[in-house]
Amino acid sequence: MALVEIKVPDIGDFADVSVIEVMVKVGDTVSQEQSLITVESDKASMEIPCSASGVVKEIKVKLGDKVHEGSVVLMLEASDSAAAPTTVVAPAPTASASKPPPTPASAPAPSVSASSLIEVMVPDIGDFKDVSVIELLVKPGDTVQVEQSLITIESDKASMEIPSSATGVLKELKVKVGDKVNIGDFIALVQGSAAASNSAVAAPAQPTVAAPSAAPQSASSAASASSVQAPAQVPLHQPGAAISSAGPVPHASPSVRKFARELGVPLEEVKGTGIKARITHEDVQAFSRSVMQGTVSTKAQQSRGVGASGAGSGAALGLLPWPVVDFAKFGPIERKPMSRIKKISGANLHRNWVMIPHVTNHDDADITELEAFRVSTNKENEKSGVKVTMLAFLIKACVSALKKFPEFNSSLDGEDLVYKSYYNIGFAADTPNGLMVPVIKNADTKGVLQISQEMGELAKKARDGKLSPAEMTGATFTISSLGGIGGRYFNPIINAPEVSILGVCKSTMQPVWNGKEFAPRLMLPMSLSWDHRVIDGAAAARFNAHLGQILSDFRRVLL
Repeated sequence: MALVEIKVPDIGDFADVSVIEVMVKVGDTVSQEQSLITVESDKASMEIPCSASGVVKEIKVKLGDKVHEGSVVLMLEASDSAAAPTTVVAPAPTASASKPPPTPASAPAPSVSASSLIEVMVPDIGDFKDVSVIELLVKPGDTVQVEQSLITIESDKASMEIPSSATGVLKELKVKVGDKVNIGDFIALVQGSAAASNSAVAAPAQPTVAAPSAAPQSASSAASASSVQAPAQVPLHQPGAAISSAGPVPHASPSVRKFARELGVPLEEVKGTGIKARITHEDVQAFSRSVMQGTVSTKAQQSRGVGASGAGSGAALGLLPWPVVDFAKFGPIERKPMSRIKKISGANLHRNWVMIPHVTNHDDADITELEAFRVSTNKENEKSGVKVTMLAFLIKACVSALKKFPEFNSSLDGEDLVYKSYYNIGFAADTPNGLMVPVIKNADTKGVLQISQEMGELAKKARDGKLSPAEMTGATFTISSLGGIGGRYFNPIINAPEVSILGVCKSTMQPVWNGKEFAPRLMLPMSLSWDHRVIDGAAAARFNAHLGQILSDFRRVLL
């Protein structure tokens, strides 16, 4: 063991730069090229790496001190195996808001370590334990990059994606959907390499931009610094994780920026507590913890009208804030997280209800003969195992109505109306996890028996949570049926970008006047919601009347 002076290396044409962050303390064991302090001039900031491995015995600088090339940073008790040169090539200084400093020509590019098996762990995500894995984003055999998302985890307040710490081929995933993970848990095995540097030089710090003391940079100065801008933030699944490039550049060191990217934290929304309001590791952790606890909402959440309580705040619409109530003070409560499907569908339904001018027409259709035909068809096809439902007939009837009234099979695209020549009918399926909408593709080319069989298969997939995105997209019209449950009428919410939706309830026997007497007829309640920007009341009334005629005499489908 020997005491070694760790000095400030060649940092270019900069003298008397301020120490703004001390990243180690006495007694810490440090490795070669680990960052020790962060220094900042009026033009740039950079991290000073260690030139040897060992134990920190004494720190020679403190916050606010001025250092230059050759200044002693700390005394290190170096290990015998570590050759500790006291002079190394410095990392390229980070860009300022005015102009980029010169980059030392002697700094070599980082090399890549030999291919090996690398364990990927869950990074620090704050004080949360047993967070659920809700999505696997890769599979064994996939080639992954550093910071590429591997899995999505979710607490009771938020979700985020966990990135890879290595580049290579994914050999094994150690977790599955539903597993609970914690900080430091082993989640994947990657056959590849992690970025490393030559032992004789310090690893170049990730570029960062120091917050200028003057006004924000102009468009021309921004263009001149484009080659050394801060690295693009990775948009993660955590609410508000997408990073905006507009506005002042966050004041943070490269290591803090990397840490923020790992957690999906938008740095421009974090309040720094360090010197000159610099953002520290602790600030990033505190912000992430607050978002997951629901006490802080990001700008992205607020733009969707989601407040700190997780409910629609109405702020985006200029409404009064959502009331915050301590429900427990009125009596016993039980708090359960909403399922992921309900969170996603709820946000979509909210948007559709607010943005689409809904109007709903209510009518009754006489399905007496059609129900008798359905029952006899099922008796004749008992051996086939395919059970025909009224919804299958409804799908065929709706296709016929859509062909006669093509505006109901259209979508708004800006100021244009897109008329579709295909007929994909979505049907709402009730599942244990919430509402899902599988789609029968090209329903106009399929018979009632084929539609019934396909509906049964899709409904089972929905209940088992195995529907693929392709099986839930591309609908041109949707039917929401409460026939097996009950009710009379309701106002179904249009599934954008569609312009109409049909809701049906449980059919009932009613006395209907036939011109001579009241006769018992099986009547089906229908509720047609339509977008008033595309459809007018007269067209909606004609659509419902035509649909009712088809259901009362299904032979009209052939016309």
